[in-house]
Amino acid sequence: MQAKIKKVELRNLEIEDYRQLKKSMIESYPEMADSYWGSDDIERLLSIFPEGQLVILVDGKVVGSALSLIVDEKLVEKRHNYQQISGNYTFSTHNPNAEILYGIDVFIHPNYRGLRLGRRLYDARKELCEQLNLKAIVFAGRIPNYREHAKKLSPKAYIEKVRTKELYDPVLSFQLSNDFHVLRILKNYLEGDEESKEFAVLLEWNNIYYDDSPKLINVKKEIIRLGLIQWQMRPLNNVEALFEQAEFFIDAVSGYGSDFALFPELFTAPLMADYNHLSEAEAIRELARHTDPIRKRFQEFAISYNINIITGSMPYVEGGNLYNVGFLCKRDGTSEMYTKIHITPNEVIHWGMKGGSQFKTFDTDCGKIGILICYDVEFPELSRLLADEGMDILFVPFLTDTQNGYTRVKHCSQARAIENECYVAIAGCVGNLPKVNNMDIQYAQSSVFTPSDFAFPSNGIKAEATPNTEMTLIVDVDLTLLKELHEHGSVKTLKDRRSDLYEIKKLNS
Repeated sequence: MQAKIKKVELRNLEIEDYRQLKKSMIESYPEMADSYWGSDDIERLLSIFPEGQLVILVDGKVVGSALSLIVDEKLVEKRHNYQQISGNYTFSTHNPNAEILYGIDVFIHPNYRGLRLGRRLYDARKELCEQLNLKAIVFAGRIPNYREHAKKLSPKAYIEKVRTKELYDPVLSFQLSNDFHVLRILKNYLEGDEESKEFAVLLEWNNIYYDDSPKLINVKKEIIRLGLIQWQMRPLNNVEALFEQAEFFIDAVSGYGSDFALFPELFTAPLMADYNHLSEAEAIRELARHTDPIRKRFQEFAISYNINIITGSMPYVEGGNLYNVGFLCKRDGTSEMYTKIHITPNEVIHWGMKGGSQFKTFDTDCGKIGILICYDVEFPELSRLLADEGMDILFVPFLTDTQNGYTRVKHCSQARAIENECYVAIAGCVGNLPKVNNMDIQYAQSSVFTPSDFAFPSNGIKAEATPNTEMTLIVDVDLTLLKELHEHGSVKTLKDRRSDLYEIKKLNS
């Protein structure tokens, strides 16, 4: 390696680079000194796919290169060798409308290894794959140290030992460290490659941003705006007064372009004041009479204000049983119901509530979401199953009377965000209802929590409302950060689970 380097440059290959390219290639492959690309080959490559040919220069000298084609996925899936994939070295397999960026060559001059220049080339290939909306990068990597172990190890055994770092291979070890995974072993891949015994390892890097059906309209959003409503419990004369107050908040958050409006658990409780002469169990069943009209009106709000509304929760009677339910009212006019699964002792004792038996993720125009009502978020199994279904955002409408209860909801919600690599939005009620039994006081601080990694706030809190004050909280969350976290996070809590030792599964679907 040179003692002093003034400048390192990464750019697209130009035909004027050929003389230096050839020299560096020969010195990089001394065991295959005659196997270098001719000037006609490079000129042809540049004519069909100039953006796919990269070079690294150190102080103006070409010291490395990465050459690529775009090929059909079906061609990659077939057993192939280097001659076949390159179209007998004519590059006739290149198809600009195909899905796979296929690496046909990559090298760094031996005098410049150890500077992570190869990593720069790989990162540039990944960026190109994303920019061109290609499905993956695929190439067949040599295993030059295999010759030393061929008598004792099969290629499969050798690859496994390299993967577990029991053995080192200068090519394969590097590729595995760059997030490539092994697809299969190819036999007789590159004629004359004695070091690898003509074996190669077909490797793949998946583009997590690939869109197989790009659209000009109705493109799935990546930045999602959440509108959380911290609802003040106040006396209401009738259900129309509740609608008036709810519409005020929906209008406010939709005016800021929110994609979701989240209401708290049992925010309709003020309407129980008319039934305070009844027992608590009877009063809440009377309140349940309002649930269907509320759902219908919120569906109208979702359409007219172009926003997805999560209606918190409200009592619901079905088959003589009392449940705690809410509705996802989508801006396309449809609605879906969700049910509280875990009922608190207070809800059982005073109201005779029962827990539901169905839970799932919901498809929206802003990705997959989950909804758990208050106490449910304190059971990690539920949100983990939702995460397995692809949940990006978990919404938690809650109602807590004391700071102790709120602390349980808050910290469990933060844990769910971290362990499931998702956003969690919680919204609660504040104030008091002196004329409604079993609904005396409320404590809340609505918040949006994030995973804990470098792309997110260091404390895992994206935003939080002022405690015990009626207000809205408008928060943007970036779904692309979740994709990057899943694949490249400091830790990968979803991927690193030991499914060989334990699992969580639904017992009914």
